[in-house]
Amino acid sequence: MMLCKLSLKNITKSMKDYAIYFFTLILGVAIFYVFNAIDSQTVMFKVSGRTYEIIKLMTSILSAISVFVSFILGFLIIYASRFLIKRRNKEFAIYLTLGMSKRKISLILFFETLLIGLISLIIGLGLGVFLSQLMSVLVANMFEADMTKFQFVFSQSACLKTLIYFGIMYLIVIIFNTIIINKYKLIDLLSSSKKSEKVKLKNPYVCIVIFIISVIVLGLAYYLVTDGFEKLTTADQILIPIIMGIVSTFTLFWSMSGLILKLVMSLKNIYYKGLNSFIVRQISSKINTMVFSMTIICLMLFVTICVLSSSLSLKNSMTKNLKELVPMDIEFTKPVNREEGNGFSEIEANDSKISIEKTLENLNLNPEEEFKDTLSFNIYEDESIILKSLLINSLDEIYKEYPFLLYNQTIDLMKLNDYNALAEKFNLEKYNLKENEYIVIVNYDYMASIINTGLKNNPELLLNNETYHSKYKKCQDGFYELNSSRSNTGFIVLPDKALENHTSIAEFLVANYKNDKEKTEDKIDEVLSNNYNKTTWLTYNSKIDIAKASVGLGSLVTFVGLYLGIIFLISSAAILALKELSESTDNKERYNMLRKIGASEEMLNSALFKQIGIFFATPLLLAIIHSIFGIKFANFLLESMGTKGLLLSNIMTAIFLVTIYGGYFILTYLCSKNIISKRTN
Repeated sequence: MMLCKLSLKNITKSMKDYAIYFFTLILGVAIFYVFNAIDSQTVMFKVSGRTYEIIKLMTSILSAISVFVSFILGFLIIYASRFLIKRRNKEFAIYLTLGMSKRKISLILFFETLLIGLISLIIGLGLGVFLSQLMSVLVANMFEADMTKFQFVFSQSACLKTLIYFGIMYLIVIIFNTIIINKYKLIDLLSSSKKSEKVKLKNPYVCIVIFIISVIVLGLAYYLVTDGFEKLTTADQILIPIIMGIVSTFTLFWSMSGLILKLVMSLKNIYYKGLNSFIVRQISSKINTMVFSMTIICLMLFVTICVLSSSLSLKNSMTKNLKELVPMDIEFTKPVNREEGNGFSEIEANDSKISIEKTLENLNLNPEEEFKDTLSFNIYEDESIILKSLLINSLDEIYKEYPFLLYNQTIDLMKLNDYNALAEKFNLEKYNLKENEYIVIVNYDYMASIINTGLKNNPELLLNNETYHSKYKKCQDGFYELNSSRSNTGFIVLPDKALENHTSIAEFLVANYKNDKEKTEDKIDEVLSNNYNKTTWLTYNSKIDIAKASVGLGSLVTFVGLYLGIIFLISSAAILALKELSESTDNKERYNMLRKIGASEEMLNSALFKQIGIFFATPLLLAIIHSIFGIKFANFLLESMGTKGLLLSNIMTAIFLVTIYGGYFILTYLCSKNIISKRTN
């Protein structure tokens, strides 16, 4: 009982010292609860079966990620406990001097960890329950759910999972603390404040060489993931710039730790101004002893910025694409004019000779009763018109940059009148063509830039002994298939006469529903799922299915990005904060010495602020530089989804950084200021 009272008294007395620890634990508990309570919140929404399955998948993935998150948070708690023990070496030395056994000291730490755990769990869960209600609004907005039945929800499963995971973490911390205390010797505890980490001086000339090489290697990695990305055609090749970036980040910090002091010392007007000499030596020493940690923190911040920026923009981009790229309710597709024996079965061959409308009638889906605004059109191909045909006059130049393209693949062909009729339905631009002209229609920007290179040199197309020239020097924007992304890699529109003797390879039919959309689609899905590959090869894409899939993907990426991004951000900031607090504890004597030689409190606080500011800013600045190229790389991968204009997502990412990272910085400064203000005798 006496040990419990002593533990409670210690926590109350050292509340300011525990601030970072409490802050991290409470945030960790709250975030863990929020992302594991999503499934309970969605129970109150009125959603369709398709949406429910997507939400179920998302919560399963988030639950799996929670295991990884628990390891990160567990490491943080152990790291924080190590700092707190180091902070109290003198206190433990006094206990031992007075005759207290190490077992009783371990019990004090046990009760303190238990109390801290209980307090952080209660506050964290309370905050988590409140934030989860806001999260439920976000989920409902993403999935366009009906919230008329929404009410306050407490997730018992998320609460139980949080209690179990964090209970295990605290148990590990207790075991870790016991081991640490048992290893301590009285003489080590008494003299711990006199000891400092060993700092190996580095040859400045070696540091200069390593720094230059690191910058060159990092610059090459930046080039490979941006302008040189086309040369990275396999997963193994993509790993090369990633490894180059990781290694060069480490060597940059290694060389910087030896250069900072030497560089600033050469600038005597700056070095000898105020307490700059003290600040620079402190920063140099910290980076020197934290090269590996600074590398990990920088890379975690880099991942955080890239993941948050990309994931937050993806959902908005995909929602915008739905309005533009899915203008009608449904689009049927069916291969036509197939001959039995040429790789096609009898069913395929017979089915390919029947129109889509007739096929629907045979399946008891009367087009006149079910659909309105219907339009059918055909797609053609010709073995002589391949991708190489459009690039022929620029082939050598293009092949060097894009050797992986399928140059001999045929390109879809479409009649002008069919395209103009479709353009009217899809709200696209209509065109006029002369008898010897053609247009290339593309909406995938990456492919458009390649084909535009070829179109600048006026490639001619030969079809049925007739020569055709491109009406424009560049591709025109458009599509003929409903899709959630801008993935049309190109088709050619020709005058009707050019294709009148050609046999089509596929028939399409687009339409809007006449009746209830969900019921009509369920009926179509049931009929086709029972008949596909049995009596017909008819398939369809619908606005409902595309919307559910794209919203599901966008939401999944967003939530996973938020979850990991926030945890990585907290981890990075917490490690820096705890390291700085540990340094402040060790530096009390140094600050006291500065007071004795005449430094004012204002000068000391200013020096501390600059020191912590530079310490926090160093990995963040390099991470921001990394992320400029990382986001460009991510944009390239997401380009087909129409992910453009990252201004809003970048602003949101900046808000997260300022709130969490900046919050840790301010809290660290205040706690460090409190530590150094306690004068030693």
